[in-house]
Amino acid sequence: MSAEIIKAWSGFNIKYALFDFDGTVSLIRQGWQDIMIPYFTEVLEETNSGETHEELLAIVRDFVDTLTGKQTIFQCIRLDEEVVKRGGPHREPIEYKNEYLRRLSERIADRKADLASGKLPAEAWQVPGCSEFIRKLQEKGIKCYLASGTDEEDVLYEAKLLKLDNTFEGGIHGAHADMTECSKELVIRDMLTKEKIKPNELVSFGDGYVEVQLVAELGGLAIGAATDEEKRCGINEWKRNRLIKAGANAIIPDFSESDEIIDLITRSEVNAI
Repeated sequence: MSAEIIKAWSGFNIKYALFDFDGTVSLIRQGWQDIMIPYFTEVLEETNSGETHEELLAIVRDFVDTLTGKQTIFQCIRLDEEVVKRGGPHREPIEYKNEYLRRLSERIADRKADLASGKLPAEAWQVPGCSEFIRKLQEKGIKCYLASGTDEEDVLYEAKLLKLDNTFEGGIHGAHADMTECSKELVIRDMLTKEKIKPNELVSFGDGYVEVQLVAELGGLAIGAATDEEKRCGINEWKRNRLIKAGANAIIPDFSESDEIIDLITRSEVNAI
């Protein structure tokens, strides 16, 4: 079995599935941490706090990792707090966000261009098996949603490049510039309230700490996607450890074993090994 059972569960009757975007279904932004973490470290070094590069790098990596899954603005808010704490000038977090996105856009421009032109098929930048997996969920009557901490305009466009824009009948939800609440939490709570969804009817798939912790705390079935975005196969051990700490019920590498995963989440009872 490719899925690793972490915590036993029972009593679920899955009718709704919530997916994260980056790192869970999309690989377009693979390597975004390699842009954000050095940039944020560079900003902190400008405060001349006396800390070494390695010390500042560790601080940045820790809060970026912890906030992964929330909107990008949260990481930028935290960066500003760390700058001010070291005697540096306060800046509006949106300034940090804009510069980070400018640098990231340069990195992924060719990927988007290749997808838009048809030079590469959509599957080239999808997490393995995701399209087929979502289709099979829908065939079983499970309604699918997508929620991302990336700006909604970008998520919609990138989902279109991946030919996933018409896939999620529950909608595609991303961050908004004027929003500082967690978009994923709002989407989940809105799902539960408006559609009168019981927590035991919800399964989520995500590679970030935030969404896994949130769904687990609400009483849903949290599946951690410990995707190795660079190799595109196997488990990323760092992600796995983080997702387990966040409360994941099970860990999967990707969606290539779609039938197995569907069988797992639709069982009446699953025991931990």
